Amino acid sequence: MKTTILAITAVVPMLMATSAMVSAQDEFPRTASGKPDFNGNYDISSLTPFQRPSAYGDRLFLNEEEVAAMRDQEMSIRAQDADPSDPGREAPEAGGDIGSYNDFWFDRGNDGFTIDGRYRTSILTYPDNGRMPELTAAGREKAANAPRFAWPERDGAWWLETGDQPYDGPENQVLGVRCIFQPTASIPIRPLVYNNLKTLVQTDDYLMLFVEWMHWARIIRIDSEHNPAALSTLDGDSIGHWEGDTLVVETTNFLDLPYQPNEGRRIIERFSPINAGGLLYSFSVEDPDYVDSYSGEFVWPRSEQIPYEYACHEGNYAMSATLMGARVREKEWREANGTSEN
Repeated sequence: MKTTILAITAVVPMLMATSAMVSAQDEFPRTASGKPDFNGNYDISSLTPFQRPSAYGDRLFLNEEEVAAMRDQEMSIRAQDADPSDPGREAPEAGGDIGSYNDFWFDRGNDGFTIDGRYRTSILTYPDNGRMPELTAAGREKAANAPRFAWPERDGAWWLETGDQPYDGPENQVLGVRCIFQPTASIPIRPLVYNNLKTLVQTDDYLMLFVEWMHWARIIRIDSEHNPAALSTLDGDSIGHWEGDTLVVETTNFLDLPYQPNEGRRIIERFSPINAGGLLYSFSVEDPDYVDSYSGEFVWPRSEQIPYEYACHEGNYAMSATLMGARVREKEWREANGTSEN
């Protein structure tokens, strides 16, 4: 979906007060109390990448040729992946790439977004190169010790050699594979390959932000106080306040994993009204796992679509298949090394 923002007087690469950029829109719907009415569904799918391709350097905008190339690349990938799978195909060679879903299952959108009529090179605007800052030493250690994704990183049951336990049971898998939580879909929010619908339900005291991915509902309390750190959660504790027509949300008290708090992570989000009832969403993140903060912004267009139930647990064959595959790898490793299970 191509979306254009009108009546924005300036572009601010490093996210400052968005209310200064997007003034009150006379045509924007309002609640009985006079606040912008954000109730509704939003389709945030976009071809604009979260991080900027390195070739663009510090450049914030695309030219016409680059916009055309972005669209052509997506359409080429889409056409290539749209062919039905051959049911008579042979199994891939051992250790080979089994591929991914057909294009039918993806929903990356049809275009990038524009601000003030110009296409962006990335959603990230800070650091100036539009790329995530490096991890700190503590952040690298945390990442190295975090649960691994669903498939082994090298052949064989390597975990029997190292003493790791990545496939002992469901609890050893990442939260996304366990159908519990998808951080990048929830806070700060970004477009992903599918499940890009968001639903906002607004009252004077609360904003419920429903995330299609994992069927997750963020509850933002307006003009309230943060809970104590002992009540930290995966999506943090979100408190909102109004700055003119912009809802500013501060979130703290995060868990990286169950029972593992991230002390120091702080995220500021801004929801600002634009034309046609859409939103400009901006965010700024302070995280002790990174050497610098990072910020970004993109458009949330209104949508007539409604989110479907995300029945992840009911269809999560990947979990049982992963664990069964690990047992096969372990059996092969023991046979090759002449050891028993005990």
